[in-house]
Order: sequence, then C-alpha cells, then structure tokens
Amino acid sequence: MLDIGRREFITLLGGAAAAYPLAAAAQQPGRIRRVGILLGTTASGPEPVPAFVRGLRELGWADGGNVRFEYRAVAGDIDRFRTYAAELINQAPDVILVQSNPGLAALQQATRSIPIVFVQVADPVGSGFIASLARPGGNITGFTNFEPSMGNKWLELLKEISPQVTRGLVLMHPETIANINMARAADAAGPTIGIEVTVAGVHDAAEIERAIAAFASAPNSGLIVIPHTVTVVNHGRIIELAARNRLPTVFAFRYSAATGALMSYGVDADDLYRRASAYVDRILRGAMPAELPVQAPNKFELVINLKTAKALGLNVPPTMLARADEVIE
Repeated sequence: MLDIGRREFITLLGGAAAAYPLAAAAQQPGRIRRVGILLGTTASGPEPVPAFVRGLRELGWADGGNVRFEYRAVAGDIDRFRTYAAELINQAPDVILVQSNPGLAALQQATRSIPIVFVQVADPVGSGFIASLARPGGNITGFTNFEPSMGNKWLELLKEISPQVTRGLVLMHPETIANINMARAADAAGPTIGIEVTVAGVHDAAEIERAIAAFASAPNSGLIVIPHTVTVVNHGRIIELAARNRLPTVFAFRYSAATGALMSYGVDADDLYRRASAYVDRILRGAMPAELPVQAPNKFELVINLKTAKALGLNVPPTMLARADEVIE
C-alpha cells in the first residue's frame, strides 16, 4: 500500500471560515487547497486511502500541486481522536475526510463550520451525526457503511457456513452507539437462527484476547467481529486467535478474509473512498455539505477464504460459494 505519511500545509485561511465563503474561495486561481484526513487506523492501512487520493487526482486535484493533504492516524488509540481533530482544525483545511464513528464524533464536537466528509461510519442518523440521510444539515455529509440490521446478517452467514455453531461471540466497542445497535440485532436474531449470542465489549488488544480466551473453550463456537477502529487495527491478532481456537469468524471487510479470516461480508471500502473523493471535489469547488445527501453503500461483497475453511474442517455449501464475490484458495 502507498505510504502516505504526514505532509505539511501552507496556512492560508486562518479561522475565518464563516467570513470567507467557500464558494468564493474556490474561484481563486492558483490557490492551494488543503484537505485534512483523520484515520482510526495507521496512516498506511488497512483503510484504502490511496483510492481517495487517486479519485481526487482524476478530478484534477494533484497532491503537491493544487492540493495538500494533512494526515492524522490514531492507530487504534481512540483517545487520540480529540487531539488530532484539534490539530487538523487548527490547520484550517478547506475540508476534512474522516474515517470511523469515533473520529467523526471528535470532529463534530470540535467544529461546526469546516466541511466534513465521512466514510466507514455506521448508522449516522442513529448516532446523532446528521438529521437525515437526504438532508444531513450542518457541515457533515458522507458515505455510511452499515445499519444495525447487519448484526443479524453476519450471524446468519456464520450459521450458514458453519451449521454446527450454536454459540456466537460478538466483539464490539461498548461506547459506540452503532456497535451497540448491531450487537443488539445479532443478539435478538440468535434464538431464531439457533445461536446463543455472547456480546463482549472491547477497548484494546488485551481485552480482545481475554474475551476470546474466555469464550473459546466450549465446542461449536463462532465469532463475529463488528467493525470499529479497535477491531480493525487488531484484525490480524483476532485472525490468529480465531485460527488457534478453531473459531469460524465473520468480519466486515475483504482485507480480513484476504489475510486469513474465514469470511467477510460488507461494503467495498475502495468504492466508498472513491465516491468520497467526488464529494470532496464538489466541496472544494463551492458546494456545501448540507446540500449533499449522505449516501448508503451500493456495493456489498461476500468473500470466503476456502483455505481457512478447509483448515477448520468446513465444507462450504455450494450455494454459498456460487454467490460469493470472491473465493480465496
């Protein structure tokens, strides 16, 4: 993946966003525009930020030319979101791209004027970030990934690929509203699907390890990993623990299945970042976030790692293999 370490900006706007309309600023020839990027992961992944940078380049914004990027990445330490949000806002960027619910929460608390485009944010209405998808209002818009109902969808897929599973551990972040609602959806669906659900709130790698160790001793167990900065940063460790304890595991993003997880089902993250580049382009050219409706995913992908399935002794149903978008062998 492209190394996208920090770059410095030229300070031009100061803090007078309200007194200096963005539409007028967009018309200034030769002015270098600034885009802040706030990530929950490390600066080099696994989020596909290069897809966003490429998308802007295709729209006429060249890094080092007419646009500069300022990166901040908390590497899973969500307590740093507030600090990095303040640092970015002090740079007075023209627009900020943010990934993750806690990242957006930090920015929302810090500014009501600088335009914000989000990606990989779940249930933005229920989380209180926007008024509605069609009319977000304020300075925030973007691209959502999952609604709460995905919790029971992941549970259904776990049962389908591993019918013997009767116990399911759901890893989630207990202070994130969207995670809470997805975990509740999985728990509510458990009796119908035939899986007794246990929900574990985790904040770091140590809590993840303890939760899996405490759960995995009983047979017929499986794992669902709800996407969050904490679980994304630790997805490699979760995959290792799942393999060691022979736990069929469902993740949300392809990169987890590609690196050894049994299965992933979720949005095409590259597609979201490409689409986000179009919104950032429109804002840089004068559009206001309130005018841009929040968009839901239009592309979901099911990825199955057949090598991992064989290691777990699973025979993946042919019907499931047939509808998979990708089978990793």
